[in-house]
Amino acid sequence: MLKSSYLRIIGPLVCLVLVSNLLLQRCNSNNPDQVSVSNTKNEFVGDASCKSCHAKENELWQQSHHFMAMQPPNDSTVKGNFNNVSFTADGVTSRFFKKEGKYIINTQGEDGKNHDYEVKYTFGFTPLQQYLIEFPGGRMQVPRVSWDAKQNKWYHQYAGQKIPSHDWLHWTGNAQNWNTMCASCHSTNLQKNYSIEKDSYATTYSSINVSCESCHGPGKKHIEYANSDEYKKGVKVTGSYIHLSVKSSQTAQLTTCAPCHARKAEISASLIQSDEILDNYIPEIPTTEFFHADGQVDDEDYIYTSFLQSKMFRRGVMCSNCHNPHSAKPVLFSNETCLQCHTKTYDSPTHDFHPEGIAALDCKSCHMPGKVYMGNDLRHDHSFRVPRPDLTVKYGTPNACASCHANKSAQWASDALVKWYGPNRKYHFAEDLIPGSKLDVESEAHLLKLFPDTTVPNIVKATAAHYLGSIPTQNSLAALTNCLTHPDAQVRYRALKSLSSFEYVNWVNAVGPLLTDKVRGVRIAAAELFESIPATQIPAQFNQPFRAAANEEQNYLLYQADFAIGNLLIADHYFKIQDYPNAEKFYVRGLKKDSLMNYARLNLSTVYNTQGKNDKALEELLIASRIDPSNERIFYNLGLLYNELKNNDAAEKSFAKAVTLKSTNPKLYYNYGLLLNEMNKTANAEKILLNGIAISPNASELYYALTFVYIKSNALGKAQQTALKLKQLDPTNPNYQDLFKNLGIQ
Repeated sequence: MLKSSYLRIIGPLVCLVLVSNLLLQRCNSNNPDQVSVSNTKNEFVGDASCKSCHAKENELWQQSHHFMAMQPPNDSTVKGNFNNVSFTADGVTSRFFKKEGKYIINTQGEDGKNHDYEVKYTFGFTPLQQYLIEFPGGRMQVPRVSWDAKQNKWYHQYAGQKIPSHDWLHWTGNAQNWNTMCASCHSTNLQKNYSIEKDSYATTYSSINVSCESCHGPGKKHIEYANSDEYKKGVKVTGSYIHLSVKSSQTAQLTTCAPCHARKAEISASLIQSDEILDNYIPEIPTTEFFHADGQVDDEDYIYTSFLQSKMFRRGVMCSNCHNPHSAKPVLFSNETCLQCHTKTYDSPTHDFHPEGIAALDCKSCHMPGKVYMGNDLRHDHSFRVPRPDLTVKYGTPNACASCHANKSAQWASDALVKWYGPNRKYHFAEDLIPGSKLDVESEAHLLKLFPDTTVPNIVKATAAHYLGSIPTQNSLAALTNCLTHPDAQVRYRALKSLSSFEYVNWVNAVGPLLTDKVRGVRIAAAELFESIPATQIPAQFNQPFRAAANEEQNYLLYQADFAIGNLLIADHYFKIQDYPNAEKFYVRGLKKDSLMNYARLNLSTVYNTQGKNDKALEELLIASRIDPSNERIFYNLGLLYNELKNNDAAEKSFAKAVTLKSTNPKLYYNYGLLLNEMNKTANAEKILLNGIAISPNASELYYALTFVYIKSNALGKAQQTALKLKQLDPTNPNYQDLFKNLGIQ
C-alpha cells in the first residue's frame, strides 16, 4: 500500500521572456473606390522615408528614449567614460578604454577570467546606458556594469550580488542575453531567428532603434498611397495604410504600447493582426509572485498590468492623453497633465493637506509612487490608486505616505487620513484581493466576491481566477467554469490555467469550445488542459479542434526554447504527452542554461525514473539537495525513490528530513507512515500519521493509512474509529469499501 511510484513534481513556472514585436499593420481600406496600392506588398522602409512629411514628429522622436534605444557606438552616442578608467564592484574589476577607435570593456568573462570585449552597440542613454558585446552564435550580451547618466559614473546595477561566472545571472549568461531579453523592444521589426538545434541566433531588424514603423507598422503602402493620384484626388482610405492613426482607440494604443511596456511572454514569431493582446503575448497579472498582494508593483513589472487596474483605464484614458507619443514626454508640466481632466481643487492644500511648495503637491507623489529599478531608474506605478495606509496596518502592503514619512508608522498615516477625510474609505478591490492571495481557509470567499462586482477590473478578476486554482473546491470549480465565457480573454485564459487542479471530467465539455476561441492565447491554454485527458476520453467533436490548438501550443512552446525556463515549459509538455526522450532533452537544455533551476532537476529525475534510469534520477536529486538543502520537496522525492530502490533506511532519513523542513504535503506523511509501519515501527508510524492529520485534517488517505497501522498493532477499536472518520470524509471511494466491510462499518 506504500505509494512508492515516483511522483512527478512540477512547480509553478513563470516565463519571464521579456520580448515583443509591435509591427502590425491592421488598417485596410473600407472605401469602395479601392486605391491601386492596396494590393501591393507592404514593407518596412525606414524612418528617413517619413521625415519629409512628418518633420515635427521626426524632430520630437529624435529627442526620445525610443530614438536612443540602440545605436552604434561613437563619440555622440556613448555617454560612458572610456578614458582608461577602472571600476571595481562585488569582487570584479572592469576597465574601460578605447583602442583603434573602438570602445573596449575589460571585465570578467564566462571562464572567470578578465578579457577585452568590444562594444558593438549602445543600449539606452538615460538614466543609465548599457553596452552590447557580441559573442559567437549570433548572441549579444549586456554587461552588468552600466553608466549612470545622472551622476556620470560607472556602477553595478545589482550592488552586493557576487555572481559566479557560470551562473545564469552572470552577464555572459541567458539572463543578460540581448536577443531574448531586450532586442525586440529596442529595435524595429526584430526577428529573433533562433535555431534550437544549433543553439544560435541569426537576429535581424529593419531599424536599429524604436522607429516610426515600430508603432505605425510597415510604411511602404502608406507612402505609395500618399504619393498616388487617388490621394491627390481626395480618395480617402481609413487609416491610410498605417497602424495606430490619430483616431485610434484606447485598445489599439494599449495593444501597441503594451508589448514593450508590460511584463509578458511572447507567443510566436508569427504575429496575428489583432487588437487583442493575448493573440500575441501573455501579460503578467498582479499576483504576489511579482506584485504586492494589493496589485502595486514590486518586481520590475513595467506599466500595462498596473494601468489595467486603474480608474483611468476604465474611464477610457489613453497613453497619448498623458504622454506625447513621439517624444514620450508628459504632454504638460507636472500636475497640469492631471488637470486636463481633474478640477483645480485637486491641486491645492484643501485636497492633500500639505503646505505648498513640497513634493507631495505633485499628484504622482501620492497616486503614482515610484520604485527604483536597475540601480537608478525611478519608475512610477500606473495603477493611480488612493493611498491606503489602513491596509498597510492590516496587511503590510505599501502606501505612498511612507515614501516621504519613512520615520512615521502606518498607523500614524492612517490616523491622518481619518482626520482629513473621515473614518470611511471607498471600497477598493484590494480589500478582497489581499486576503484572497493568502490562500487560506478564508481566501475563497474573498476571491469569489470579486467576480460579480462590475467595478473590479478584469485584470483583477483574472488574478482571482489564478488564485482559485490553489483552492480546488466545488465553489472554485463553479466560478472558474463561469469564467470560461467571460468577455475578457485574460479572465478566460487564467481560468483555463487554474482548471488543471481539477479532474478533467469536471470541465471537459465546458473547456472544449475554447479550443476554437477567437483568441490564440486562450486556444493554447485550452489545448494544454486537453493534453491531460486520456486520448480515448476526448469527446469526438473536440478531436480536430484539439489537434489544431495543440499545434499552436507546440509552436508557442518551441518559440521559448532559447530561454532557460522556456525549455522547462517544453519539457513539461513532452512529459505530459509521454514523449520522455524529448522531455529529457529539454530539461537538460534548460539546466545547461541555468544550472540552479532545481524544479527542472525534480522533473528530470522523474523522467529518468520513468525510463528506468534510476541511477541518473538519484544523481539529479542529490545535486538538487546540495543546491537547496531547505527544500522539503527534494527530500520527499528522495524518500520515494529510495523506497523504490528498496533502501528503506535512506528513505526513512529522507522522509524525516522533509518533515523537519515543515512540509505540509499529506502524501509525505502517508508514505512515511506506511514505510514506518512496514519497518515494524508502528508507534512512530502512528505519530507521523497523526502529525499529518493535524496539518491536513481532511486528507482521507491519512486516515486510511492510520487504520492499517492500528490493524497491524491489533488496536481494532482505534482502527474502527479512524475508519469511521474515513467513511465520513470519503464514503463512496471504491478503494475503501473492503476496509469498511472487514471492520463491520456500514
